[in-house]
Amino acid sequence: MRAAIAELARWGPLRASSLWRTEPLGDPADPWYVNAVVELELEGDAAACLARLHALERAFGRPAERPRFAPRPLDLDLLLFGDVQIASNALTLPHPGLATRRFVLAPLAELAPELVPPGQTRSIAALLFDLDDPLRVEKLKARQAPEDPR
Repeated sequence: MRAAIAELARWGPLRASSLWRTEPLGDPADPWYVNAVVELELEGDAAACLARLHALERAFGRPAERPRFAPRPLDLDLLLFGDVQIASNALTLPHPGLATRRFVLAPLAELAPELVPPGQTRSIAALLFDLDDPLRVEKLKARQAPEDPR
């Protein structure tokens, strides 16, 4: 995760959240994940940004085909792109899971708690406060290695 964030920092000005250890979405027997949110300033459009993110995933060993929610070396999602709203087969912005997943909202609240995403009426902090998501997320201390609690 830290290596991916370092690569993203080469793309443009960047702010990154803490790392968060998160319970898997999907099969509870899967290992816990490490999540973070990164804010970038980029030129271009959302589709070009998504293509770059997919290329970076492949560079870090993500297979082209895998079962949904299966463990993978790197999974980069485009959550927001300014105030852009898109609904297409290739890209939906804001990300459709943004307001319903603790592993997204917790790190995003570190960077932008007062942000009201396009299409929402409440801030990230308010969405997180009222969220009904049973999956656990735990903020990792700096330099703490992720560990599976089972």
